[in-house]
Amino acid sequence: MRFIDEVKLEVRAGNGGAGCVSFRREKYIPKGGPDGGDGGRGGHVIFVASTRKNTLQELYLRKRLIARNGQPGMGSDCHGRNGEDIVVEVPVGTLVKDEDGHTLADLSHEGQRYVLARGGAGGLGNARFATSTNRAPRYAQPGEEGEQAIRRLELKLMADVGLVGLPNAGKSTLLSRISNARPKIADYPFTTLKPRLGQVFMDDGDGFVVADIPGLIEGAHEGRGLGARFLRHIERTAVLLHLVDASCMDGHTVAAQVREVEAELKGYGDSVWRKPRLLVLNKMDALDDEAMAAARAEAKGFGLPVLCISAVSGEGVAGLLRRVYAHVLEQRQAAAEEKRLASREQAESDDAGERT
Repeated sequence: MRFIDEVKLEVRAGNGGAGCVSFRREKYIPKGGPDGGDGGRGGHVIFVASTRKNTLQELYLRKRLIARNGQPGMGSDCHGRNGEDIVVEVPVGTLVKDEDGHTLADLSHEGQRYVLARGGAGGLGNARFATSTNRAPRYAQPGEEGEQAIRRLELKLMADVGLVGLPNAGKSTLLSRISNARPKIADYPFTTLKPRLGQVFMDDGDGFVVADIPGLIEGAHEGRGLGARFLRHIERTAVLLHLVDASCMDGHTVAAQVREVEAELKGYGDSVWRKPRLLVLNKMDALDDEAMAAARAEAKGFGLPVLCISAVSGEGVAGLLRRVYAHVLEQRQAAAEEKRLASREQAESDDAGERT
């Protein structure tokens, strides 16, 4: 299945059903009065965030979502049936935008709902307009039109940790070792063609989610290679693991590898450049102690925490996970505190409004 993370979609809610003009006509009940029912509401178009989805493939194929119209009212005070809602599950992390790119909703939590288009209200039947001075109204309301619009969907994967680096830095190998993910691994560049998520479990039963994006190359933030359109998937992460091939098998020095990826992160924007980042020197199993010490000294010149691992043998991986987990917990605590303060401010604002 293709990994689709951008979709342009036409959404159209159902129109409301028309109200009915009708009069009660039964034997022995002359002038029974108006009994026209109301029309039904048009169907809504609704998105629900779900962890069961990880791509926008279904919506990419559908192109448009059109809900059913409400049924018209009938005599004997019978109301029309509401149009059936269209409820679509989308991946957690889906952004809903208008045609101009303004964000309308961020579906970042499981079960979160957003109505893309509201169905039109049903028209009132003539029974609703009967008064003491107008006992036989011969008119009813038409149903309202449902909302329709063009919406742009953009998926940003919900992950705690992002793996970045040049092609063949060993990101997929590390992901397969620390998580339940099984990405393609080979000895040639760009074996990762789409973002992959892996769930890491710690000894206390808790854990975090890791996102591996395709390898970055020079000019990726401008559209070269595969990494540009996928950099958005690490915008929500708490920390970035910048993997570097310490063996320098492709001829690039450690410093050159770091500078190339840093230029792409900085070019993409502060949303990823300002994130906490750990430099991870991979493939230490291919180096002797002297070469490893030289690579570490070269990496420390960038002022970032440096860790040495071998994703193949597993050496140093446990320590790396503990370090990453501490960052994730710190970010979660900060987010919870921010949410608590926001709730308190909202409550205080509501109390002030009630007093006035």
